[in-house]
Amino acid sequence: MNYSAAHEVALEKFRACSLGDMANCSGYSMEGNALVIEFLGQNFKLVYPSGDFVPIQASDGELPLATQILILHYVTSLSEPLEVGTLISYKEFPGGAMYIKPFTGRAIDPLVRIFGSNPDRLLEVATRLGGHSNGLGDVGVTYRVFPRIPVSLILWRADDEFPASGNILFDASAPSILPTEDFAVLASMVVFGFKRISV
Repeated sequence: MNYSAAHEVALEKFRACSLGDMANCSGYSMEGNALVIEFLGQNFKLVYPSGDFVPIQASDGELPLATQILILHYVTSLSEPLEVGTLISYKEFPGGAMYIKPFTGRAIDPLVRIFGSNPDRLLEVATRLGGHSNGLGDVGVTYRVFPRIPVSLILWRADDEFPASGNILFDASAPSILPTEDFAVLASMVVFGFKRISV
């Protein structure tokens, strides 16, 4: 997929926002002319107004363009929604019911495929990244992929009757922060980011 056009649009919006507003609304701290971004165990400075992602350590590597776009969408969403503590599924997002099949294929199926045979590994990875057990399913974790977006990943172990299964839930405030399609990308990035870290 060609992300360059979407990246340009995201950069234009980034440059049109003030750095202070983005820091206040995103929950990221400001350092000089940059936001300090932690994303799935990697740390970057997002430089203003260029939009360059500069790794804080060489080991942080480079961020794929799709990830850069998602982060730019998040920091330029200048709403300040309050978490409500109520969890919703992807199909409860605006238009989410239409896209639940692709969402399941991109995020829930890989979650079950990667961690279903050893759900405790999911808890280990999430804890390492600052997440915590949420008491849902057989193993459930909540991880803040962005300061204002907690994601809850849930697994049920296989038994004699049923194969392993899973679900991914979001706080009900989530749809006011990012568009529905971004959450399919975000959930997939969390699952595959956890996989990368668990190896």
